[in-house]
Amino acid sequence: MLIVDAILAAAGVLGVWAGLSIRVVQQFQRGVVFRFGRVRQHIRQPGLVMLMPVADRMTKVNVQIVTMPIPAQEGITRDNVTVRVDAVVYFNVEDPVRAAVNVQDYKFAISQVAQTSLRSIIGKSELDDLLANREPINQGLELMLDSPALGWGIHIDRVEIKDVALPESMKRSIARQAEAERERRARIITADGEYQASTRLSEAATIMSEAPAALELRLLQTVVEVAAEKNSTLVLPFPVELLRFLDNASRIRDRTSTGGGEEKKGGGAAAAGPELPAPPPTAREVEQLELPSLDEVLADSPPPEAVSPEAVSPEAVSLDRLSAEAVEPSEGPAGPDGSVPSADPGQAGEERAAK
Repeated sequence: MLIVDAILAAAGVLGVWAGLSIRVVQQFQRGVVFRFGRVRQHIRQPGLVMLMPVADRMTKVNVQIVTMPIPAQEGITRDNVTVRVDAVVYFNVEDPVRAAVNVQDYKFAISQVAQTSLRSIIGKSELDDLLANREPINQGLELMLDSPALGWGIHIDRVEIKDVALPESMKRSIARQAEAERERRARIITADGEYQASTRLSEAATIMSEAPAALELRLLQTVVEVAAEKNSTLVLPFPVELLRFLDNASRIRDRTSTGGGEEKKGGGAAAAGPELPAPPPTAREVEQLELPSLDEVLADSPPPEAVSPEAVSPEAVSLDRLSAEAVEPSEGPAGPDGSVPSADPGQAGEERAAK
């Protein structure tokens, strides 16, 4: 009986010792052993690990890649735009001893450093870079996290910006800018299409000018296309060349009619015979003649009752006729001074003497 009790006691002691000294380390873990409070540099690998009872304490460190979201941080960019940016950081423990000894909680430490680094990178970047050129920003943020993380035995795998929240006013401004850019591209594309179409049309016009029948066929094809629609309207193109032909024909007809009228007028004048006498001189032309004064005429002429037709000299008769012709257009135009010539030869002579 004593032997059996001794064996059972030894087995119990062994069981207690095994329970205090044997540990299991998972594949994704590493064991850091502290013997009497001092860390052992030898890292316990995955599997069954034997420890010294009472003297050793082991801390298990996870070496898997940890995905940690960074809370959204609000900041002002370099071009003075207020934004809210959130990101995500991927890291793992590279040195379990440093992660267990140098920092109390490496996850919380990485989270705080990531937030401060994100705020700093927002202030150094512009809005366009945050929206369209994030790769350099991600690399810069990773470098900023690597500096303190290396002392903690942490390896930063990658850092990426997830979302950039903009104010509503900035969203509307960006939408207007994008709309204007799209409109500009549409106009450029339309202009290029017009240029190419004009080039093709020029080539087609050159070919049709060499073969006039092609233009007629094209005209008939257009009429067929218009008539194919279910409508009662038929469009017939009117060539511009016909308008030019009609215009030239009308001009030639006008010139011909004008030339024929002038020839008729010339022929009529030639057939009329000798040239007709000129119209009688006007009062202005008569006033310019040098005539004898009234006193001289009265002195040379005999009294009316004593004068006979035979005694009248030819010079007096011509003078009386000239005076009568000068005063005959009594209703004619006024003289240079605005007066109407008088019908009486004596009165006209007195007026000339007074002037």
